[in-house]
Amino acid sequence: MAVYGVIGLGSIARRHLGNLRHMHPEGVLYAVSASGINKDIPANVSGVVSIEQLISFNPEYVIVASPASFHVNAAQTILAHQIPVLIEKPLAHDAVSGALLQRYCYEHKINTTVAVGYCLRFMQSSRVVQEFLATNTLGKIYNVSSIVGQYLPSWRPEKDFKNTVSAQKKLGGGALLELSHELDYLQWLFGDLTLQHSSLRNSLEFDLDVEDMADLTLSTSTGIHINVHLDFVQKTSQRKCQIIGKNGRVDWDLIANSVTYYNAEGQEILYSEPKYDKNNMYIRMLQEFECCLHKKGINLASIDSSVKILELIDAAKQQNERRSFN
Repeated sequence: MAVYGVIGLGSIARRHLGNLRHMHPEGVLYAVSASGINKDIPANVSGVVSIEQLISFNPEYVIVASPASFHVNAAQTILAHQIPVLIEKPLAHDAVSGALLQRYCYEHKINTTVAVGYCLRFMQSSRVVQEFLATNTLGKIYNVSSIVGQYLPSWRPEKDFKNTVSAQKKLGGGALLELSHELDYLQWLFGDLTLQHSSLRNSLEFDLDVEDMADLTLSTSTGIHINVHLDFVQKTSQRKCQIIGKNGRVDWDLIANSVTYYNAEGQEILYSEPKYDKNNMYIRMLQEFECCLHKKGINLASIDSSVKILELIDAAKQQNERRSFN
């Protein structure tokens, strides 16, 4: 009987466990407590075991869904046994740690599937945007604006938000790492990103040791100018991307799950499905990962692409720190 494992017992880990049970109703599921403290057994799980016990069961694959600061050690332990691994975003809590895992995979010739779970790639609307850009209907792209704002205390109302990963520097929190989905999809759609300017702030509204607002100015090798805004402070959530080209504009609303094209003749709704179940993108991501176990895939984020995101985030933090001392 097939065995699957999830490292972590937080909200995203429980989502993955539920989706694995949905996809593999006859499979055996095990959870691993990243801290070694939490032994609460989630529903439909055979047990909470150690990482060594999980490896001894020879799982089909393992999802690492612990806090970011635990990702690299857990992934290396699993990959040492050539067991496929899907690592929740971000890959690690900083670029140095991410590069350690990248180097480990190269030096130890890891030939099993390893990927990073940037799930926004698996929204149907994101695929519509990707496919529309590929038609070159927009012509030369000049500017892109990406914005996401969500009120941190509302993310996980069942918990004290100050105890969540998002709110703690030591666990890989902060707006840049927690909302790095935006940086991933921008890199996925437009290519490698170069940091031009960063402004990271703490509103002091939540008494956190991480930034709760971040503004980045980026560029690409093709001359696209990109503005990114990420925050934990907006009481009404928004998540949008606007792409301006020679021939028109694309407005992508990730919450409304819609894509609209505007040009001189008017507007065209390319996609709209406001009542979509967002869990479907997580299931599609797992399905894609399972396909990659047998053949090479192109849609999942790789270790290499995810290290680039961490390097961008670290550069933004370092630039901001240097400015604060001038």
